[in-house]
Amino acid sequence: MTVFMEAAYKGLLALLQLLTHPFYYVGILFIILQYRRQIALERKLFSTKLHSLLSETWRALLWGWIGGLAASVLMGVVGATVQADGVLVLWLVSLLLLVVRVRFLCWAYAVGLIGIAQTLLGAFTVNTAAWSPPAAWLANAVLSLNMPSLLAVIAVLHLVEAGLIWHQGAKAATPMFYESKRGKIVGGYHIQGFWPVALFLLVPLEGGSQAALPWTPILGGDMWSGGWTIIAFPVMIGFAELTLTRLPKEKTRKSAKMLTIYSATVLLLAILAHQWPAAVGFASLGCILLHEAVLLYSRWDEAQRTPYFVHDERGLKILGILPGSPAEEMGLAPGEILHKVNGIAVTTKQQLHHAMQRNSAFCKLEVLNLAGESKFLKRAMFSGEHHLLGIILSPDRDALYYAQERQPHLLLYFSKKLLGLFSNQSGTRPM
Repeated sequence: MTVFMEAAYKGLLALLQLLTHPFYYVGILFIILQYRRQIALERKLFSTKLHSLLSETWRALLWGWIGGLAASVLMGVVGATVQADGVLVLWLVSLLLLVVRVRFLCWAYAVGLIGIAQTLLGAFTVNTAAWSPPAAWLANAVLSLNMPSLLAVIAVLHLVEAGLIWHQGAKAATPMFYESKRGKIVGGYHIQGFWPVALFLLVPLEGGSQAALPWTPILGGDMWSGGWTIIAFPVMIGFAELTLTRLPKEKTRKSAKMLTIYSATVLLLAILAHQWPAAVGFASLGCILLHEAVLLYSRWDEAQRTPYFVHDERGLKILGILPGSPAEEMGLAPGEILHKVNGIAVTTKQQLHHAMQRNSAFCKLEVLNLAGESKFLKRAMFSGEHHLLGIILSPDRDALYYAQERQPHLLLYFSKKLLGLFSNQSGTRPM
């Protein structure tokens, strides 16, 4: 049997294995809950939804498969792999971390903690014979894991995540109202993307194949000489952050670059741990700390800049555009400024409403684009269309609600009550 035919046969078996994996459907449920909350916030703030639960879930699944296949190819070249027991250990640790913080679902934290635990168990030469069966199984599984391969898995997954964020991140951005550090309500974007990635990994296995691999993976060396097989399992990758100072596309491109640097650094740590096994603990700790450093840098960078989505003397800053609206048809975009409407300069929402009522059948706009240059747009107004053409303006002092910056606890995703918004009247009452 040729390598191609054997890989196709084992890949089909792995596909069946993936489709019966319960954690794959746990990931899909998490995505549904995530977008359900996002759409609920949109309805509360803007009285309409900007995203579709069905389309967003379908897009996450589709790109999860595309990203998973790309990651599987890269991991096959690198030699990054996970043993069957390791998949279960990783998911168990990830789900426990998920209860603490939603963002800890990222495998970087699970792999880092497992690597540290492996170092400690090995250093103290723990005897698991007297332990209870579940605890003994978990300890032995942790000790048997190939940590350099797992660190390489994290590196490749974050490289794929960077690609998904670069290509898809801005499409999942939601305009929001936030309270700035000076107590003023300003516009911003909550940018999130989660993808249930389907991985098909080569696994070294004694007597597992009849045909040898046509290449030698970077990691592993002689362990691939005894044969190989393919296993499939799901991995959740994703990110969630906010920006008050940048356009969504600019923010996601910057985040993608930072994750690419993180990926390259973790791959170097994996190679270091492969060459010097004593460095596994150091590399595992670095996997966690560097991930936190990326998040802290993003927050620090936001804190150094002034809010972008605020009105000024030139006019009203556009925060967002409703999909399928006249504003989208006219080519308006977030970040642009409504300078004049029907010949009237507008700097407040009251002036905008007055200018729109000046001619109920036709609308002429003078807009300052992102470069600060004027562009002139016009369009007929039809009955039943949005009274503001589908434009979401940056908030002013009369905004009724603003969003909570921190990510909610996992249990809140199962609540039917809308959480995460606060009244601008009292500033303390959750809605």
